[in-house]
Amino acid sequence: MISFLKDVSREMRKVSWPKGNELTKYTIIVIMTVIFVTIYFTIVDLGITQILELF
Repeated sequence: MISFLKDVSREMRKVSWPKGNELTKYTIIVIMTVIFVTIYFTIVDLGITQILELF
């Protein structure tokens, strides 16, 4: 277990972490994507509901 944790620690030091402005940009992109997908599926769901109510 100790060996595993040492290996994890060693690998985590190799990770290239994003800078503050990159992190902000990526966060905004993720939030906008989630909003877009939510709106899209809401419209699709409302459309399917309207079609089903016609029958």
